[in-house]
Amino acid sequence: MTGAPAARGTGAPAVRGAPAPPLRGAGAPAARNTGPTLLALSVAGMVVSVQQTLVLPLLPQLMVRFDAPITDVTWVFTASLLAGAVATPLLTRFGDMYGKKRMIMLALVLLLAGSVVCAVSGTLPVLIAGRALQGVSAAMIPLAIGMIRDTFPPERVTTAIGIVSATMGVGGSAGMIVTGLIAARTASHHPVFWIAAALAAAGLALVAATARDVGVRAGGRPDLPGAAVLACWLVCLLLAISQGNAWGWASGGVLGLFGAAVALCAVWVAIELRVRAPLVRLNLLVGARSLSANVVSALLGFSMFAAFTLIAGFVQARPEEVGYGLGGSVLDVGLYMLPSTLTMLVFSAMAGRIAARLGPAYTLAIGSAFAGLCYAWLAVSNTHVYDMLAFSAIQGIGFGIAYAALGTLAVRHVPMDQSGIASGINSLVRTTGGSVAGAVTASILAGGAAGAGVPSLGAYELCFWIVSAGAALAALIAVAHALRHPR
Repeated sequence: MTGAPAARGTGAPAVRGAPAPPLRGAGAPAARNTGPTLLALSVAGMVVSVQQTLVLPLLPQLMVRFDAPITDVTWVFTASLLAGAVATPLLTRFGDMYGKKRMIMLALVLLLAGSVVCAVSGTLPVLIAGRALQGVSAAMIPLAIGMIRDTFPPERVTTAIGIVSATMGVGGSAGMIVTGLIAARTASHHPVFWIAAALAAAGLALVAATARDVGVRAGGRPDLPGAAVLACWLVCLLLAISQGNAWGWASGGVLGLFGAAVALCAVWVAIELRVRAPLVRLNLLVGARSLSANVVSALLGFSMFAAFTLIAGFVQARPEEVGYGLGGSVLDVGLYMLPSTLTMLVFSAMAGRIAARLGPAYTLAIGSAFAGLCYAWLAVSNTHVYDMLAFSAIQGIGFGIAYAALGTLAVRHVPMDQSGIASGINSLVRTTGGSVAGAVTASILAGGAAGAGVPSLGAYELCFWIVSAGAALAALIAVAHALRHPR
C-alpha cells in the first residue's frame, strides 16, 4: 500500500484492488437537489442528540422515584453509552455493506422502541433496558456523515457535515430545555420519553420519505467473530471507565475489566488481521492519516462531554450556599446553552468555506482553539451571567467549526465503500473520550469536595483548565497533521 499511486483528484493513497474514488458517490450527480436529504439527516441527528442529554437532569428524581442509590440510577445513562459504543462500529460497517439509509432507519426504529419502553417503564431495570435500545441510535451521526459523502457534490460535503454535526449541540441544549420545562411541572419521567418517542417517529418518517442513498456498497459477509469480540472489549473498557469512581479505581472489578479489555482487544486485532473481510480495517483506526483525526476526535469528545456534566452542576450551584455558581434551575442550564446552539449552527455552515481556503486540518485546529478558549474563560472568570453566556457562544463557534472539519478529515482519504465505518470509528473514539471526561471530572470534583460533599470552586476551575488543555492539544495535533499531509 505504501507504494501505490495516489488516486487522481483526491490526494488519497489507493487501496490495492479498490482505488479511492472521488468524494461523491457514483450515481450522485451534483445537479440533483440534496436539500431534502440534508434536512432529513439534520432532524434525525437532532433527535438522537436529544435522547443523549435529556436523562441527565432526571437522575436525582429517578433516585427518589425508584428509591435507588446513585450507583444504580447511573446505569440509566451508562446503558445508553455502552449500547451506542457497541452499535456504532457494527451499524456503520453494515451501512457500508447493505446501505446507509437502511441502517439509519433501523437506528431510529430502535430509538422509537426504546423511548416507548422508557415511557411505560415502572421499574428501574425496564427503564435501563429502554435506554439501551435508545443508545443504539448513536450510530446515526456517523452513518449520516457517510451518506453525505456518498451523495453530495465535493464542494458541499464539509458544509453539510458541519450542519449535521451541529445538531449534536442543538439537540443537547434542546434536551436540557425540554427536561427542565417538564421537571418544573411533574416528578414523573414518563412525559420526557413520550416526547422523545414522538420526535423519533417524526425523524423516521422524514428519513424514509426524503433521504437518498446512492453510495457504493461493499457487500460481502459480516465479520461476526470480530463483531462479537469488539463488542466484548468495548463493554469492558467503557464499563471500567464509567464505574471507576463508584467501584474504586483500584478495586478488583475495575482492574479486572481493564485487564479483560486489553486481552480481548489483542484477540480482536489478531482476528481483524487474519480475516479476509474484517469488520474494521486497522488502518482506519491507526493509519497514518487516520490516527491524528481519531486522537483529535477523542480530545474533542473529552471537551464537549465535559460540558454536559460540569456546566449543569456549576449553573445550579447556589452562591449563598457554596460560594459559587449561578443559582439556576435545570431549565436555566438549557437556556444558558442557547448561544452555543446559535453560533454552532452559523459557524458549522461557514466551515465549508473556511476548509476550502485552509484545508480541513487547519480548520479543525481553529475550531479546537476556540473550544479551548471557552473553557479557559470560565477558569479565569465565572461569577457573572455574562461569563456563562460568553462561554456558551465561544463553545458553539469552536465545536461548530471543529466537528464539521473533523467529519471531513475522518473520511476524505478512505475508499467510498468504507466511509461509514471510518466515520463510525471516529465517532466511537469521541464517545470514549467523553467517557474519560466524565470519569476524570467526577474524580476531581469528588476529591475537591468542601463541606457536605459539595465540590469546591477550585475543583471546578481545575476541571475547566484540564478540558481547555485537551482542546488546545487537539489544535496542535491538527496543525501537525496539516504540516505532515499538506493539501
